[in-house]
Amino acid sequence: MPSINKYDAIVIGGGHNGLTAAAYLSRAGKKVLVLERRHVLGGAAVTEEVFPGFKFSVCSYVVSLMKPNVMRELMLPKFGLELLPLESTFTPLDGDYLMRTADGDQTYREIARHSKKDAEAYKRFGPLMGQIGMAVRPILETIAPNALRPSLSDMLAAKRLLDHFKTLSNEQFEYLTKLMTMSSADFLDEWFEFEPLKSTMSASGIIGTFMGPRSPGSAYVMLHHYMGDIDGAFRAWGFQRGGTGEVSMAIARSAEHFGATIMTEASVKNVIVKNGRATGVALENGDEYISDMVISGLDPKLSFLKMVEEKELPSDFVRSIKNFRIRGSSGKVNLALDGLPDFTCLPGEGHHHRGAISISPDFDYLENAYDDAKYGNFSKRPFMDIILPSVLDPEMAPPGKHVMSCFVQYAPYNLKGGWDDNKREAFGDAVVNALARYAPNIKDIILHRQVLTPADLEDTFGLTEGNIFHGELTVQQLFSLRPAVKWADYTTPIKNYFQCGSGTHPGGGITGSPGEMAAKKILGIH
Repeated sequence: MPSINKYDAIVIGGGHNGLTAAAYLSRAGKKVLVLERRHVLGGAAVTEEVFPGFKFSVCSYVVSLMKPNVMRELMLPKFGLELLPLESTFTPLDGDYLMRTADGDQTYREIARHSKKDAEAYKRFGPLMGQIGMAVRPILETIAPNALRPSLSDMLAAKRLLDHFKTLSNEQFEYLTKLMTMSSADFLDEWFEFEPLKSTMSASGIIGTFMGPRSPGSAYVMLHHYMGDIDGAFRAWGFQRGGTGEVSMAIARSAEHFGATIMTEASVKNVIVKNGRATGVALENGDEYISDMVISGLDPKLSFLKMVEEKELPSDFVRSIKNFRIRGSSGKVNLALDGLPDFTCLPGEGHHHRGAISISPDFDYLENAYDDAKYGNFSKRPFMDIILPSVLDPEMAPPGKHVMSCFVQYAPYNLKGGWDDNKREAFGDAVVNALARYAPNIKDIILHRQVLTPADLEDTFGLTEGNIFHGELTVQQLFSLRPAVKWADYTTPIKNYFQCGSGTHPGGGITGSPGEMAAKKILGIH
């Protein structure tokens, strides 16, 4: 006999956005239940001890975009949020290297070593991008209005944004327009001449997207990654002590503090819909939970094509969701190491191990990696964004050992012939070989290796096609179009069924923003 329980709100998915929505709703006095399919909370922001003694941020691996007001309003530092700054970005080259740090003078001297012109330009570029990021932030913090049938509140929100844009200088408006439309390569070509500097900066524009640095639209993705801060330091990246799963756990503890109930190993089969209204959920084990509203933290494909029957949705909406671009392009390789990688261009242990390591020597390297993916193959010489969490947080590995997190592009979900164990291992080999070009000792110090393809990200984390952003961050899928026109305000065509995942505005990253704004929309306080 199925058990029946009644709640004010049920959240599907214990990812960080679902947990954020639950925390805000519980904070407002709602009786909230969170249902997570896996045995562990966090969705893609999760920490797991994959090998004995070695803890990994298995999927998401850095924190930059978390909203300060979310941290404050949910009291996250009280519940374990502790962000450690990533101090540098290191790009190894053949016989040389590029290093950028938080020290402006040091970075100036380092860039000037390669190009005095670029060092001067970099001094202007950072503040301008910061200004543009701040100019765009009000868009990210506004519930996207219905552009076709705007309500009074939609029109007021649009007016506030219009008034805001009137305050931009001509230079800011010019560069914002370029960033919304250009490729990251073309945009950076207007500023700099040293190829490794341009290619490393452009890499932010391809992360999580099926685009290359020369693809129009990649400049916006680059801007998206410039819009976070840590402790007020704009464009700062950090690592959560204990891994990104501890970000999710801090939010979960906040939600429970405010009264939420959280269940793991509770796989939702479908949303119960009666007379066009969501009334609860049914689990795979037959249990049912009744509620006044249901909020999905899943991606749009799962929220609308799996959780509910198509007959419950308008045909034009179903078509929009089916056309929503959600192609997976990334893989992850997690390494347990017996020591630190020794880079030929900068031997020994040093500052470069405490920050990000970018395998992005030039545009052709990145574009050739993308070319492999365009034709259905994983990149033979992939782009990698690497960090060594155990250098920042020794608790991540046994004494004297280390963990290495390698975010890798490109690994297309629709690999020619499909993914299997042999291709997964070949992909892992390509990653290690690309790294060995710059740190030859890497092959000798690998103790264990975890390789995750987009198919694995889909199977394990429930990310359709392994897309880490729940949908590409392209112009046609932003703001009032994310995930579909008329339904970008966290509501859906089904009454009392809401969405709060990264497939909604403002998109992916560890931000908490979709969860926060969905909850505030529901509560009518935004």
